[in-house]
Order: sequence, then C-alpha cells, then structure tokens
Amino acid sequence: MIDLTSACDRTAGLVRTVPDDALDRATPNAAMTVRDLVAHIGALSAAFAAAARKDLGEWTDVPPDEHAPLDEGWRTVYPQRLAALADAWRDPDAWAGMTRAGGVDLPGDVAGAVATAEVVIHGWDLAVATGRRYECDEATARACLDHLAQFDPAGTEGLFGPAVPVDDDAPVLDRIVARSGRDPRWHP
Repeated sequence: MIDLTSACDRTAGLVRTVPDDALDRATPNAAMTVRDLVAHIGALSAAFAAAARKDLGEWTDVPPDEHAPLDEGWRTVYPQRLAALADAWRDPDAWAGMTRAGGVDLPGDVAGAVATAEVVIHGWDLAVATGRRYECDEATARACLDHLAQFDPAGTEGLFGPAVPVDDDAPVLDRIVARSGRDPRWHP
C-alpha cells in the first residue's frame, strides 16, 4: 500500500491557492492550460476515490475530459476530493481485487499506483506552471518511480510521452517527471 496523504495534501494546497490570473497559463502538458489541469485534478481525484471504493459507474467508466470546465467552488471542492482520495486508498481493500478507472478494468494495486503517480505528476505540473515548487516525500517518490519504470521510455500512447533524458543521479522528482515525458527544467 502507498500512503497518498502527503501527495494529496501538497497538491490540494496548490489547487487552493491558484491565482485567477494563472488560469490561462501554459503547463508542461502543452495540451492543457492551468484551468484544464486544475479541472483534471478535480476529476481524477473523484474518479480514483471511486475506484478505491469499487464504486464503479459515472466516475470510473470514462476517462476524465481534459478540457472540462472548473466546478463551482473548485478551490474548496477539489482539495476535499483530494482528501477523500487519500482516505479511500487507506483502506486495504482498495488495493485488493479488481476495479476500474478511466473505463479500464485493472487490479486495485495498479489503480492505487496510477492514482499516486497522477497526483504527484499533476501536482508538479501545477506547481511549475504557477511558479511554485512541488515537494514529494521519499516513499511516495520511490513508489511513483517504480510505477513509471514499468512503462516504455519511448512513450505510452494516452499516458506518457517519450521520457526526457536526465542523469541517473538527478533528484528523484526530476526523474519522475522526465519518465512521464515532461522536461524537469520546464518553466512558463
């Protein structure tokens, strides 16, 4: 089991404090603005919390819309969803058996690893797009890196672009974002 609490708390803090004038800024994912990214974080939080609870349906059956509008009260609602996400994955049953996320059936332990990587990578995306730092505790970072190591460095369509080369001794967060196809040196 991976404890998602610290990653969800850090990302929630970033979401809560996104300034209005940052919403139209670019992000490391060229297809998304900060507005798109924040909405995506809100949707993936609800979807992966539902996946942890094995509450299959509306949230788990389709991939999140990358250009969905922000929900009313998003600075409050999305951090609450991130807290619920962390709470849902504290249950050992979340990591057992099968579940669904984005319309894909997968083992619970894989869904939990994906949820962790999503929160960390998109938390980093949001931090750098808004001129802030993202920090990740060692255990969470190691879990993310282990998860990403399973993917082809040439890229995985629909998930990650080709890995960006970084030194083997680069900080672990730089290796995580590089492995996900992002340049750790990116800035707006």
